[in-house]
Amino acid sequence: MGRLAPYPDPKAELEQVVTPAELATELLGEADLRGDLEGRNVLDLGSGTGVLAIGAALLGALVRGVEIDPAAVAVARSNAMSQGVDVAFETREVDASGPTVHTVIMNPPFGAQTKHADAPFWEAAFALADGAIYAFASAASRTFIERRAVARAARIEVTRPVRWELARTFPHHRKRRAEIPVDLWVLRRGQDR
Repeated sequence: MGRLAPYPDPKAELEQVVTPAELATELLGEADLRGDLEGRNVLDLGSGTGVLAIGAALLGALVRGVEIDPAAVAVARSNAMSQGVDVAFETREVDASGPTVHTVIMNPPFGAQTKHADAPFWEAAFALADGAIYAFASAASRTFIERRAVARAARIEVTRPVRWELARTFPHHRKRRAEIPVDLWVLRRGQDR
């Protein structure tokens, strides 16, 4: 995958940060190895500029992305076109409406600006995925996600820390780079595998 255009004007209140390429590759590689991308219907919740959605499409998935920010959707559409893939991006709030898909992928807000900003993303993921969920989450969300998984009869297949270095993105960021505690999650719904 070639270089993708970033957010034109990242919004702190939406926690619009770029998913690091190496971590996007790790998440998508995990999904690909487990058979959850090629030929599968995939939904990217909070798709931003399209990093995960485009990567999934390049690996043979039929992808739809949902993003609230119209400027980010415009960039995502341009990024998809530059990579020669077709991704259906929708400009709307993430919620649990819409058809179910086999796989949900996401890098939701971690709740740094608005507490529990990730909750609607997880609720939507559990409601809409009938196969697997691949996501990044703040390490502080482990108990919340584990409880949601139990409540939704989902199996946790992987929870592992990843090295996430956040580049200075917003005016309130003081350091050029800061490592933040983030986990990669793989959860399975139903009997599919």
